[in-house]
Parts: sequence; C-alpha cells; structure tokens
Amino acid sequence: MSREIKFRAWDKDEKRMLEVYRIGFDGPIDGAQVYCYLDDRGAKGSKECFYDGDGLTLEQFTGLLDAKGQEIYEGDIVQVDPDDPPYRVFFDEGKFQIEGNGVVYELGEVYMDCEVIGNVFETPELVEANK
Repeated sequence: MSREIKFRAWDKDEKRMLEVYRIGFDGPIDGAQVYCYLDDRGAKGSKECFYDGDGLTLEQFTGLLDAKGQEIYEGDIVQVDPDDPPYRVFFDEGKFQIEGNGVVYELGEVYMDCEVIGNVFETPELVEANK
C-alpha cells in the first residue's frame, strides 16, 4: 500500500502552520533545508521562504483522513469518541500512533471515525488535559 508523502511545518516564530513544498538535503549547513509558502502556494501575493531547521517543526501526513475528510498529521489531536479523551497523533517505531491518558493505540482504519480537533501547537490545552 502506498501513501502520499507530504509534510506541514509549524513556525514557532510566526506561530502558524506552513505548507511544505520541498525538503532539500543539499544546503550549505548540515541537515535539511525546508521550503515553505507563507500563503496559498502560487496564489497572488504568496510569499516563498526557506528554513534551515531553526524554529521549524516538521509534521508528516499519516496518509489517513478523519471522518470529515480532513488530513491527519502527526501532532494533530483527534477525538475518537465524544466520551473518550482526545488523543495526540505521533510517529514511533515505524508507525503512526495515538495516545491519550497514557494509553497508546496504533493509528489505522479502525480509528477513522475520529475527528481532528486541533494540534499540539495551536491547541496545546487539549494535550495538557490528558497528562
């Protein structure tokens, strides 16, 4: 099974999520350079920029969509059932997982009735409530 490989990036200085359109490993420094758009890619007035890793957190697309068709990324917070706590999406040991109240499950088709309700950067209070 193949899935689309793509990323988004949290800019801690701008305090907003950016679309990543290229990751290069050929920069003048050790590590990766990330190229992002600050607005809609290609739209009039969009601004292209690149980062050398400082102040930027990359989050990978899981390849899955929530119940409303929204893409699920690592760092997202999902609600599986209204009576359950929210779960944080993360990548570990070669697979995407969800964790809430100390319980960890592998993220997969069985949880696709979930809904993305935030992410760890823009709604950190949802994560803190489950510690």
